[in-house]
Amino acid sequence: MKRQLILEDGTIMVGEGFGSEEDTFGEVVFNTGMTGYQEILSDPSYCGQIVTLTYPLIGNYGINRDDFESIHPAINGFIVNEVCDHPSNFRSQFSLDDYFKLKNIPGLSGIDTRKLTRIIRQYGTLKGSICGMDVDVNEVINQLKDKTLPADQVKQVSTKGSYPSPGRGQRVVLVDFGMKHGILRELNNRDCDVIVVPYNVSAEEILRLNPDGIMLSNGPGDPKDVPEAITMINEVLGKVPLFGICLGHQLFALACGADTEKMKFGHRGSNHPVKHLASGKVAITSQNHGYTVKEESLATTRLEVTHLALNDGTVEGLRHLDYPAFTVQYHPEASPGPEDANSLFNDFLQMIENFKKEGEELCQNV
Repeated sequence: MKRQLILEDGTIMVGEGFGSEEDTFGEVVFNTGMTGYQEILSDPSYCGQIVTLTYPLIGNYGINRDDFESIHPAINGFIVNEVCDHPSNFRSQFSLDDYFKLKNIPGLSGIDTRKLTRIIRQYGTLKGSICGMDVDVNEVINQLKDKTLPADQVKQVSTKGSYPSPGRGQRVVLVDFGMKHGILRELNNRDCDVIVVPYNVSAEEILRLNPDGIMLSNGPGDPKDVPEAITMINEVLGKVPLFGICLGHQLFALACGADTEKMKFGHRGSNHPVKHLASGKVAITSQNHGYTVKEESLATTRLEVTHLALNDGTVEGLRHLDYPAFTVQYHPEASPGPEDANSLFNDFLQMIENFKKEGEELCQNV
């Protein structure tokens, strides 16, 4: 069935619909990953967005039970050049078309994704709609121009209540701003006793759980739309070791007095080189974010830049000069992508151990 993508700038692209036949609206973004489409479509950080994949053939290994990063995908649409109708993989359980029908997600194939990506790179992310051929195009364009992007994405994808993921190691409170399952998986692999809590949890509630460490997860949208999290981070900083990823990194920066801004088209892919300034080592990283920490705003804070993106020089890592806390903009759990930065989870646990030892030594010297 012929369907079309309409962008707010008047661009129209006609392709073949797959998945749901519902009309949809969202911010149109692109991801440059060559594999990992299942993890991409189920990443809560894409909440409300229409995701374009630059790799030309998508769906060739199907959808399986193991590679999801959330139970319920939060994307509003999926755009590809070619969708595979007959996947071939021993783990495959659904085709992309069947899965999107099941989850009521509209897809669009037969689109020149290279052209679409160049439009986004030139003009920045644009609002768009996947819809039928019978709509009034001018009316849709006017509606897109008038629409405001939602500001409650974190609320939509965060857990509604706290729950445990038991282990016998360090107790980590994981604040869910739109957590990828990969983060929880890495903590579980290290036998952490994890308690996942909602985005609007208070510092008092966290400290009552007596954690050894706090992790701030990834998530969608503008970090300034989550003021309650900024307050919470301020109140726990210095009391418990802290590690933030992606949106957690941005919220940490805001809590420490820095500023953030929207990027022209963001970082979304699994091939982004990031340099660790202290060692000079470069990691190839998985990323998905549309906002960044303004480096010049760090001058009046007690934060130090630890990592920089080699493609555009944006801030990719921070550490606090006074308290046990560090964050990164990229995804050390990968899912999908390279695992070059996976050791950051070990660094977090080592920071917890060091903090405990310092506390014990302080008590002995009193």
